[in-house]
Amino acid sequence: MKISFWARLLDLISPRLCVVCGNRLAVTEETLCSKCYLHLPRTDFGHDLYENVMAKLFWGQMAIEKATALFYYEPHAETAQILYEMKYKNHPEIGVVMGRMMAKELMRSGLFDGIDAIVPVPLARKRERQRGYNQSLELAKGVSEVTGLPIANEVVRRTKFVGSQTQRGRWERNENVENVFELVNSDSISGKHLLLIDDVVTTGATIIACAQEMRKASNVKFSVLALGYSKS
Repeated sequence: MKISFWARLLDLISPRLCVVCGNRLAVTEETLCSKCYLHLPRTDFGHDLYENVMAKLFWGQMAIEKATALFYYEPHAETAQILYEMKYKNHPEIGVVMGRMMAKELMRSGLFDGIDAIVPVPLARKRERQRGYNQSLELAKGVSEVTGLPIANEVVRRTKFVGSQTQRGRWERNENVENVFELVNSDSISGKHLLLIDDVVTTGATIIACAQEMRKASNVKFSVLALGYSKS
């Protein structure tokens, strides 16, 4: 990786810090230092895309082809800073970097085989205006850069924001996202295998609600990719 003189100079004037440990990044590093990258609590679901614990969340609730997440998400762990900074501290570029990282690590897993398009789980318009971006779309951009897969960002929309899922139980999460998505372009996804991308999967309620609405299009298949998977 060739680094320009100006990039090195900028890095000297305004050092970038690892989002997890806060240490200075080397000029060749992005978002995570090498040590924190190495010690990410990876799920390794890519070794079995069909019957891992995250994939099993969807069994009996929606037809799913493959599912995986990059790392285990725990709200108070140091690695939770990745999502916190990405979502709440106005750092959409973290999403793009992490999207590229996910795609590179999963290229040989078979996750992207047969996928026609990437669909980032949408935010409600009010929520997106407040944040300034949709973190799932930023992740999708990074995945698209590596895989070359197109992003289908205008096929489904979230019609309302009814509060965060964070403090809700399994059944409350299901009720919270019921009927909040609306399919707006069914023809563009008919007969397609879509990769749904979200930042964190806990119970799968948001993904399931989104997919149920998109199933109004004919002969649609789904796989799922998340940055984090939460056991709780």
